[in-house]
Amino acid sequence: MAEITKEKAAKAPKLADPIAATIDVGTQELIVRAQQLGIDTVFDRAEQMKPCAIGLQGICCKNCAMGPCRLPLPKDGIQGEDTRKGLCGATANTIAARNFARMVAAGAAAHSDHGRGVAEVFLAAARKETDAYKIKDTIKLLSIAPHFGVATTVEVDGETKDRDIYEIAVEVGELALAEWGKPDGELIYLKRAPKPLYEKWKKMGVLPRNIDREIVEIMHRTHMGVDQDYKNITKQCTRASLADGWGGSMLATDLQDVLFGTPTPLQAEANLGIMKEDHVNIIVHGHEPILSEMIVATAQKPEMIEYAKSKGAKGIQLGGICCTANEIFQRHGVPQAGTFLQQELAIITGACDAMVVDVQCVFQNLANVAKCFHTKLITTHPIARMEQNNVMHIEFDEHHAIEDADRIVRMAIDNFENRGADVMIPPYKSAAIGGFGVESIEYHLGGTFRGTYFTLNDNIINGRIRGIAGVVGCNNARTRHNEAHIKIVKELIKNDVIVLTTGCNGIACAMEGLLTPESAAVHCGPGLSEICETVGIPPVLHLGSCVDNSRILLAATEVVKAGGLGKDLCDLPAAGSAPEWMSEKAISIGQYFVSSGVYTVFGLHLPTSGAPVFHDYLSTEMEKIYGGKWDLEADPIKHAHLMIAHIDKKRKELGIDKARERVLMDMADRQALEA
Repeated sequence: MAEITKEKAAKAPKLADPIAATIDVGTQELIVRAQQLGIDTVFDRAEQMKPCAIGLQGICCKNCAMGPCRLPLPKDGIQGEDTRKGLCGATANTIAARNFARMVAAGAAAHSDHGRGVAEVFLAAARKETDAYKIKDTIKLLSIAPHFGVATTVEVDGETKDRDIYEIAVEVGELALAEWGKPDGELIYLKRAPKPLYEKWKKMGVLPRNIDREIVEIMHRTHMGVDQDYKNITKQCTRASLADGWGGSMLATDLQDVLFGTPTPLQAEANLGIMKEDHVNIIVHGHEPILSEMIVATAQKPEMIEYAKSKGAKGIQLGGICCTANEIFQRHGVPQAGTFLQQELAIITGACDAMVVDVQCVFQNLANVAKCFHTKLITTHPIARMEQNNVMHIEFDEHHAIEDADRIVRMAIDNFENRGADVMIPPYKSAAIGGFGVESIEYHLGGTFRGTYFTLNDNIINGRIRGIAGVVGCNNARTRHNEAHIKIVKELIKNDVIVLTTGCNGIACAMEGLLTPESAAVHCGPGLSEICETVGIPPVLHLGSCVDNSRILLAATEVVKAGGLGKDLCDLPAAGSAPEWMSEKAISIGQYFVSSGVYTVFGLHLPTSGAPVFHDYLSTEMEKIYGGKWDLEADPIKHAHLMIAHIDKKRKELGIDKARERVLMDMADRQALEA
């Protein structure tokens, strides 16, 4: 018997060590619960499946049926000329560049298709074809209309009058939707960038023509036997990524703000502890707020709350996972249930009555986990369905949005009665303030009538704030959940670098309590701490979901406009980071930040290291062209200090690296100054 037991033990799949898997105590407890119940999660699967080393380096080509062609690096490195070739003769540089480009294309497509969906709903609302969606933020609409060349006033009998809001919205919507496929010209929003940056793009020939064309062209170029020059392929990567960052993503953010309201700071809570045992728990997961906005509105209806009470619940608790969490957090204060890697665990609590998903970052294994509990798993998007038969599909449509949301919420309420007695909700959650953006940052720095970025610039120049960091991105099961996110952010704010965050990094920071003004006194250096206390802001500003990285670009542009810190984004004492990146969207984001002049550090690895010449092009030559470059560092503290070193380099170039002595001026000094 002992022999059989040993044999079984030897064959048993390896399970994750909960403490090694995550820094979050609640997540650790739920990993243990899952293992006790015999339910595998992403943490266990990461132990059982090791990544392909050649694929990690970006040097496996499977773009035709003669492959896959694998070009491993020699054990002693490249000695002299690199003679590695695929069957067609493609070099390691060509293969790595093609693979990198296809990641950019997929990432840009994901963000931009999100934006297209928003534009279609926006236009339906503008034309009053739907009762569910309205033009909510007219001020934001009037602020973006001039970028499209849409007039907001009209001359009538020599008198200037305001145009009808919905007329303006229709024009903006039609022009916005055309950005995906117009036959000529360039993307409208490119001219929102600082002029030197726009001129740089123009000189290099990388101005995107339309969003779809740039993505299609990458797929053509990387087909077998087409583009075989890694520099030329990278040029198209830049064009397609700019179509994402300064096109699809930026359009998505602006149109969502007009439809659903521009975020302003508000408070909520974060982590799986936001779920309530005596409430109907609905988790919304994915990326598009078109669905989640309706779920939020429906779940707040008095008749829905009464219906929940009739089923024995005390109310309805909404929570978000991934970027849907960020969307409904920043506009409504709906609590964030967790990050990308916590999605299975939300069901494993036993308290999730319905999980409603749309697109991107959704595990197919959710269906297998849901089988073990009473949870209703509902897909809602026509391009994102699951093959398992326990998954319900309710296709969400802007013309029937209220009815669809009503049906989904009622289904969750009805399912409350089917919940088992074995519920385990970890009692951990943190307060968080989110909802910052270009407009609200300006307001916090100066108020309603004198809002300006000059205050921020002034404090960067005088050294209280050392610089700006954009820390964004996913989780990755190949590293310890949330550890790199938190270590990097804490190291940055300790060194007086203010952090702008989006995506799962924002949720990780919320879980850690870093999205509160009070955290500044605990974690910040003296300069940043003083600013946060004076202004009443957290040291980590939550700017939204992954499409909202465009807010970071525009905030940086406002810093340039305010003056005193250079003429281009590459002049700023600023850096970007994706500590635990996972998706192809992250590669597109990284490429458009680098191409916008931002020094950008990724954690873990880059799928380029197997082609040293191509890798060097991204990490050295790109800086000579655009002012930004890629860098790589897995160690969180070293990662943060690469960013700080770059910020210090830019401070020195601007001549603001030395503290200026404060001088008390008398009247004679003032008179001399005026003269």
